[in-house]
Amino acid sequence: VQLVESGGGSVQAGGSLRLSCVASKYTYSDYCMGWYRQAPGKERESIAVINSIGQTSYSNSVKGRFTISKDNGENTLYLQMNSLKPEDTATYYCAADSPGRALTYELGVLCYEYNYWGQGTQVTVS
Repeated sequence: VQLVESGGGSVQAGGSLRLSCVASKYTYSDYCMGWYRQAPGKERESIAVINSIGQTSYSNSVKGRFTISKDNGENTLYLQMNSLKPEDTATYYCAADSPGRALTYELGVLCYEYNYWGQGTQVTVS
């Protein structure tokens, strides 16, 4: 399974970006997928998750501004980011779980532990 993110870039505060994550050899409809981000000098932060039935959850830092969604037919995960702030500057990663891993809660949603990660896409808000 390979996850490839795209859509990052530089934007002014208040602007919007949409990140995409395309997976090969992975059935989006079956499992949890999510977005993480990591800013320089900070720990990696889980910011959004969506499960197999479309249940979503967000971290408090992005709730109300970001929206996670997926297109099962296109095997693509999205993160719509609105009202961006300088503190949203980070490298953003998509992640996917797989059965056989330990069960865990991602932002309150029951998932398997993430097993697959993308390479990251940079978002810079000035």
